Amino acid sequence: MLLIMDVAHAKETPVPVESFFKGAQFSDAQLSPNAESIAFLAADSNNRTMLVVMNAQAGATPTPIARYSNLDVVFFHWVNNDRLVYGISDKATGVGETQSGAGLFAIDKDGKNSRQLIDRFISRAPPKFRMLSAKMQFISTTGTDNSDDIYVGQDSSERVNPGTNLFRLNTKSGQTEIVAVPPNSGDFLFDQSGQVRVAVASKDRITSTYYKENKTAEWILLNKFDETIEDGFTPIFISPTGELFVTTRNGKDTAALYRYDTKTKSLDPTPLLALNGFDFDGKILFDNKQNKLAGIRYETDAPATVWLNEQDKKIQSQIDALLPNMVNFVDKGKATDSDIRLVRSFSDTHPGNFFLFNTSTSKITPLGEVNPDIDPAKMAYRDFVRYKARDGLEIPAYITLPKGRPAKNLPLVVMVHGGPFLRGGHWGWTPAVQFLASRGYAVIEPDFRGSTGYGKKLYEAGWKQWGLAMQDDLADAREWAVKQGYADPKRVCIAGASYGGYAVLMGLIKDPDLYRCGISWVGVSDINLLYDVSWSDTAGNAWTKFGMPKLIGDQQKDAEQLKQTSPLQQASRLKNPLILAYGGADVRVPLVHGTKFYDAIKGHNSKVEWIVYPEEAHGWRLLKNNVDFWTRVEKFLDENTAVK
Repeated sequence: MLLIMDVAHAKETPVPVESFFKGAQFSDAQLSPNAESIAFLAADSNNRTMLVVMNAQAGATPTPIARYSNLDVVFFHWVNNDRLVYGISDKATGVGETQSGAGLFAIDKDGKNSRQLIDRFISRAPPKFRMLSAKMQFISTTGTDNSDDIYVGQDSSERVNPGTNLFRLNTKSGQTEIVAVPPNSGDFLFDQSGQVRVAVASKDRITSTYYKENKTAEWILLNKFDETIEDGFTPIFISPTGELFVTTRNGKDTAALYRYDTKTKSLDPTPLLALNGFDFDGKILFDNKQNKLAGIRYETDAPATVWLNEQDKKIQSQIDALLPNMVNFVDKGKATDSDIRLVRSFSDTHPGNFFLFNTSTSKITPLGEVNPDIDPAKMAYRDFVRYKARDGLEIPAYITLPKGRPAKNLPLVVMVHGGPFLRGGHWGWTPAVQFLASRGYAVIEPDFRGSTGYGKKLYEAGWKQWGLAMQDDLADAREWAVKQGYADPKRVCIAGASYGGYAVLMGLIKDPDLYRCGISWVGVSDINLLYDVSWSDTAGNAWTKFGMPKLIGDQQKDAEQLKQTSPLQQASRLKNPLILAYGGADVRVPLVHGTKFYDAIKGHNSKVEWIVYPEEAHGWRLLKNNVDFWTRVEKFLDENTAVK
């Protein structure tokens, strides 16, 4: 019987490459504040993304209100119950071919009273009447049902300590009003009455949080801290009455959710939500009618929601029963008395669906599917694990094992996330990982030391450890997978982008016997180049001046370490097969990282496949390039790891 199953699997036609990487066919559904209408993005017959609105009652007809033959709607927001704003771009062109921004447009939900608010093209000519410069960007809606206003902002020209000049903009008249905020402010919180109440400013290494009691009150300083040496807090929500919610470690290893008293400038002694082994990262769900906290959305090994009242708990349970084995995010807009709920449902094997749920009838109605080409029954499960590094530090990771194959002696891809100072792994459907699993590969994704989301100890253990302990964590992930019996030690490849691309190069240099091959795209090839390339988007900014010397390495004080952990300086040691790919328009890791490394390696390693997509930037935006790249990856892996 086992033999018959293997033969059947061998003859099964694999899911086409393009099915994994095509754009969403339906996405970003949002209820109007009163929950009477729904807006969403959907692909038309020419695969252009349009903005569509429909009545929230089941059986209503969707109506496109913003549709272009050669452009795509890329984002939108409800301004109030009757009006929306949106931005456009051409998703059929690469970043290097795009000479314009998204702009900003306003339109009524019936398609009338359209107005352009922000220009798409930067020009030296005088601005058009009541149209803002393309340097402006959308910041937030006011959150009030009876206002046509939104907030927009323009970053200041200061490179090291930029701030945002904030404006209140009327979407019908185009008139603007300057909003006074503290210097160097870049992040804001607005209450439910539409007033800016919290501003977060950054200057040099110092982050400061300011608060104001009402529109006419003065800004007061709540807290300031140097995040490289001390714990501060991050404000995430403020209620109309000034109840502030923040995340902070408060002396613990992991960050939790707290209430903060703006009058006494102190935290509540007990957190609202603390998660074992995870930093709190989530969203406050607020009941505007009762003016109190309704629920909290958060993430541990998978996303979840905790509701604080029995009615919402019951509704969540009903929906979870109708959509089992899925994460189901439930939204009711601001209309707490509405019987309509919008549901976003997804899992590790399903890219996602949107539904309407009627609480009175308990009827659930499909709205749209993110990627109809994907059959969840053919996708692989993604499991969260923790393994011990060689020094005893516990490392979180996700492991994906190919479906329909025995979980034993599989070819393995160690997938390294970029950043690197962020959380890389999240439970959900991921195109690259699912593509590799569909071709028979196990994939392990370590959140190595330096990653955020799992506590201060793991994060700080990665400081100044590029190419050192951070690299060892990847080798230890491989070893764990081998010891579990999942991976064949002779058929392991390492892959990653950006920092992950750097780790691929260092892995093949430092541990050549552990990896048969490597796949590096948009990868850093030398840390000094991160400092020295003047045309990158980080050149001379606060991160380069203050963050990199502390977290990665100081060019003067750590010069020898940076040399020893530079793939470029040790290119002659890399002998294994390698894919080396870059975007010609990348300003985060400019192409010079790739050309210098390729020039250094091509004379002694004939097994390097050099790829440049001239129109791409820091990753592949175009479907044709994704198909080309991952088709090459499939062939490369097959040649070097030979899936049995």
